[in-house]
Amino acid sequence: METNSVAFFQSQNTPELPFKPKVAAWKVKNPQNVGSLMRLVDNLGGDELILLDDENDKREASIRKTAGLSFKNVKLTYLDADEFFDRFETDYPVFAIETSEGATNLFETRLPAKVVFLLGSEMHGLPPELILRCDSAVFIPMTGKCKSMNISHALAVGLFEWQRQQLFMK
Repeated sequence: METNSVAFFQSQNTPELPFKPKVAAWKVKNPQNVGSLMRLVDNLGGDELILLDDENDKREASIRKTAGLSFKNVKLTYLDADEFFDRFETDYPVFAIETSEGATNLFETRLPAKVVFLLGSEMHGLPPELILRCDSAVFIPMTGKCKSMNISHALAVGLFEWQRQQLFMK
């Protein structure tokens, strides 16, 4: 039995997404998390990861190692929060993936075809002033005892739910 993922997915008839996913993360500290985010963006056909208000120098070697081939496919862009919100002001609604007041359940929320997902730092999430600037906030329901999730895991859940809605729900 062949288990090569490249060969497997080449044999699938998965339709193309009408729009590329847009992803941004605020003050990510861990370079491995940046690499994981890049890989996820690439998995769904995106070509850019935006890092907001980045303060620390990330070791490119650590990012590259975790991102793998996605390091060449996904551009890292550094913006401050004002530049970010100006960039997506009209065309793409910004959805925070965050456990905050007013957030709706990701699995009960209809996600638009054009969307930007914004995630917060590993330790503190998104600050309230950024959440208020978003068009919407969604949370990932967790039924287990642990009520937190790694930033890349949260993005995976959000991106794949978005893809499911775009391609497999009519």
